[in-house]
Amino acid sequence: MSEQSKERTYSDEEIEARLKSELPHWRLEGGWIRRKYRTNSWKGTLMVINTVGHLAEAAWHHPDLTASYAWVEVRLQNHAAKGITDKDFELARKIEDVVHWQPGKEASALEGTPGGDARFAYVKYD
Repeated sequence: MSEQSKERTYSDEEIEARLKSELPHWRLEGGWIRRKYRTNSWKGTLMVINTVGHLAEAAWHHPDLTASYAWVEVRLQNHAAKGITDKDFELARKIEDVVHWQPGKEASALEGTPGGDARFAYVKYD
């Protein structure tokens, strides 16, 4: 990538402001924007990992992931640009929208997972 075509990177102050207004559950730490998704079980963890994997591959912008039994941390940074760019914000927004989508909370023919039954719980919604 030539210097002229290098993507714009954001300052820490700009990143913090954008996260606050656009992605309030994400944080800046160690040069990455990060989000921890809490799940109810390994099943939920795997569902989040697969969702993030699909979105990242479709976007051709790949996060780092760390996972445990009941959580997944997503970390985004544009390695080529050596910082946080619009690619990171846009993929974070798409991940946030898909992982936290709850059709039962909106006008939809889709009812969403049954509430109040632990057998069907997989993501802990903020």
